[in-house]
Amino acid sequence: MAPSPWRNYGLSIMMVASLLTVFGGCGKKDDKAAGERIFNVRAVTVEKRALRPFVEAVGTLKANEEVIVSSELDGILKRITVTEGSQTTRGAMIAEINETDYRLEVKRAEAALRQTQASLANARLEFERKDALYKEQLVTRQQYDDVTARLAVAEGEVERAQAALALAREKLAKTRIHAPMSGSVKEKRATAGDYVRNGAPLVHLIQTQPLKLSFSIIEREVGRIGVGQDVRFTVDSFPGREFRGVLRNIYPHLEEKTRTLQAEAIVPNDGQLLKPGLFARATVFTGPAKDVVIVPITSLLYEGTNVKAFIVENGAAREKPLKTGQKYGEYMEVVEGLQGGEQLVVVGQNNLSSGVRVNVAR
Repeated sequence: MAPSPWRNYGLSIMMVASLLTVFGGCGKKDDKAAGERIFNVRAVTVEKRALRPFVEAVGTLKANEEVIVSSELDGILKRITVTEGSQTTRGAMIAEINETDYRLEVKRAEAALRQTQASLANARLEFERKDALYKEQLVTRQQYDDVTARLAVAEGEVERAQAALALAREKLAKTRIHAPMSGSVKEKRATAGDYVRNGAPLVHLIQTQPLKLSFSIIEREVGRIGVGQDVRFTVDSFPGREFRGVLRNIYPHLEEKTRTLQAEAIVPNDGQLLKPGLFARATVFTGPAKDVVIVPITSLLYEGTNVKAFIVENGAAREKPLKTGQKYGEYMEVVEGLQGGEQLVVVGQNNLSSGVRVNVAR
């Protein structure tokens, strides 16, 4: 018996449906494989280091002390013994005013003193005679009072003459002008032969050992600094070299316009390498070293006030919200969110979302 044509037709339809099912299933698997994208990233291990907290600032080196030495007398400047840049020590003579007039004044005062002393001697002899006679009631009370008054006047004249002599000698001594401190001559403001008056500036002295480093602290860091803290700084004149100082003075008020607080550190300068006026980049260490988790600043992502980063776990990216703390150069402290040892994405994190597959480049 010949097979029915309808039966053959049904078998054909079933075969076609089976083939469509097979090829359709393969297409879905291929689409899924094509849709699962793998992102190439670079990652580093999150570190935990013992670091000292610090505050960064910029400032300027200044002379520890400055003084303008002036003349206390009128007269011709006889000589000046220093030049710009020269060193001087405390008490060294740096200038001299012509002393002729002042020496003569001393001689006049000495002569006047001798004269008053002679008058006083005569007054005392006369008083002694009158005092003896008064006790024997051979002179009147009036005569006794007169001689007593003359003695007092003579004593007063001697005291005035002694004061005048002391003043004349003081002026003579001031014709020789001495350095009030050790330091360097910043500027010489007079020349031998100049007529100078009382108060006229002669030499500008600066003390360069030690120096002061003056710098500003921003308002939010004010509570972290204190006298005695260690200060490190660098200057462009000596690249790669670090200098040290100690925080010695904190101003009592903030500058209203800049909202900064001025502070000063004392800086040793034994070799006289550092000069007043040099620009300095300073670091003030605000406490002892402590263990902190740090990550490269470039690995962080910011969304408003929120901070996050991505780590790699089992070949997939995982988003980690972070709370950051102190900045350490090119690194940032992580207070919450990482413990250390995680694989942190540092390149390619901008394209990631949590759960995507990643390939860590070596």
